[in-house]
Amino acid sequence: MTTLVERAKRVIKIEADEIAKLEARLEANGTAFEGAAKAILACEGKTIVSGMGKSGLIGQKIAATLASTGTPSFFLHPAEAYHGDLGMIDPRDVLLLLSSSGETDETLKIVPFLQDQGNTIIALTGNANSTLAQAADFHLDCAVDEEACLLKLAPTSSTTAALVIGDALAVALMDARDFKAENFARFHPGGNLGRRLLTRVEHEMVALDRLPIVASETIALDVLRSMTLGKLGIAIVCNAAGKLLGVVTDGDIRRSAEANSEGFFALTAAEMMTRSPKTITPDMRLAEAEELMDLLKVHQMIVLDAQGNLVGLLPYRAALTRRR
Repeated sequence: MTTLVERAKRVIKIEADEIAKLEARLEANGTAFEGAAKAILACEGKTIVSGMGKSGLIGQKIAATLASTGTPSFFLHPAEAYHGDLGMIDPRDVLLLLSSSGETDETLKIVPFLQDQGNTIIALTGNANSTLAQAADFHLDCAVDEEACLLKLAPTSSTTAALVIGDALAVALMDARDFKAENFARFHPGGNLGRRLLTRVEHEMVALDRLPIVASETIALDVLRSMTLGKLGIAIVCNAAGKLLGVVTDGDIRRSAEANSEGFFALTAAEMMTRSPKTITPDMRLAEAEELMDLLKVHQMIVLDAQGNLVGLLPYRAALTRRR
């Protein structure tokens, strides 16, 4: 008796085999793919993706991927378009129409309007001889020989193939646009990457009024009290004018205690501190600060403004967001 796991493995194998065939199909259809990509690159409007049913769901993902990788794009439901939303389509727009059969009625109904308006049409179908493929300026072949569905009815391999071609198009366009991580982050400000690349030190640092600051003559016990109250594992040593003199870290405390076991509590902050600690500026990107903290193997970074004034502290917990 076939187990559920064995059935699942069969689905994965069928879909993987069909995806592997796409490379050869793309090689044979390379001129159309390149033409489609160049049309999108030259587009002065947006790339509008449309499709019905499962093709529409795949189209929504492709539109989202395009939009987040430098190609202005949105999804338009073909039935909604046919019933009034065609006004959303500008003559400068490129249309990417998805239909596995290439004969989906709702999708075909909007083609005459697009042709009359002069829009470039890219068809993503599994049938090069279909009505949609023949009407398009460029046809991207996502044909499959076998659906993974046991009944060979539910779109499975075919929708995966369409998604892969859509991803291939989006990534090819990214490369052509020289789209970088910084660009990607701008479209994902709420994600981890966006936070790392767009956030600056000033957005994450502990402000000056919350820092545990001590004078150079502060004795060890009071330094410890300041560190405990500050909950940052550090005391910042400043002169009367508020200028940075050094820092006392947990490591400085341990080393001072080991070297002065009898007279530790008579030591002052000046005698325990690390002088001239590494500093960063508030306008530095958080990602750069994180990399510097990793390189220096430190748990905090003092933040000084352009005039050398103490303005904050970046704790290590702000860097934890880059851990995978």
